[in-house]
Amino acid sequence: MFPMMTLLPERQMKPRTRGISMVMDKGLSLREAEDLVDVAGPLIDFIKLGFGTSLFSGRVAEKVAVYRRAGIRVYVGGTLFEAFTIRNQVDEYLKWITYLGCDAIEISDGSMEMPHEVKCSHINRFAKDYFVLSEVGSKDASVHIEDAHWVAMTMKEIGAGSEIVIAEARESGTVGIYDASGKAQTGLITAITEAAGSEKIMWEAPLKSQQAWFINALGAEVNLGNIAPNEIISLETLRTGLRGDTFSRFM
Repeated sequence: MFPMMTLLPERQMKPRTRGISMVMDKGLSLREAEDLVDVAGPLIDFIKLGFGTSLFSGRVAEKVAVYRRAGIRVYVGGTLFEAFTIRNQVDEYLKWITYLGCDAIEISDGSMEMPHEVKCSHINRFAKDYFVLSEVGSKDASVHIEDAHWVAMTMKEIGAGSEIVIAEARESGTVGIYDASGKAQTGLITAITEAAGSEKIMWEAPLKSQQAWFINALGAEVNLGNIAPNEIISLETLRTGLRGDTFSRFM
């Protein structure tokens, strides 16, 4: 065994309630999923089968089983929930995620208009059988949500049964909690954190600069999502100050 460096930032072990990392799988093969779990399984808390990719991935149920055996919660992207919902096919959606073996569910409205009370009723319904993550924020960069309204929706969704509320950024990291250049909307992030606390929020942070910003601002145990599979180990080095971007934060 190699010696572990002492005085690294504290990291809660799985199953974690803080310092959560969510990886986006956009169509990994079964072999790639097995390799990912082999090399980084202890670092991953959630796998999201991005947007609608689960409909087109071969051997996807087998892949979900690989993740689940590694102690990783699995859910499909919120866009797929919206695609079924807007067609009045929520029951068919539930049949699909049951077939896949998912134990978590994302409730979002980033691509469609949905009355917030309807969204909260979905959260309340699914929270009886699934670990619910809900998402606040639009995928349309032209849609602006006032900070106070964003905070209010977040708190209502937590009250409805959402275990974690995801702050929207898209895969591009240029909407929602970020501006068009990918820089953090600090006022909004501060308001959300002060209202909901760190453990209830997952910040989508697909870019290294965004991951480093959150770790420097909120610490090693911040919840981060939309991490690329090949970046999860690099993220852990950021969390523990073993990369230049966060080196000084943990000295």
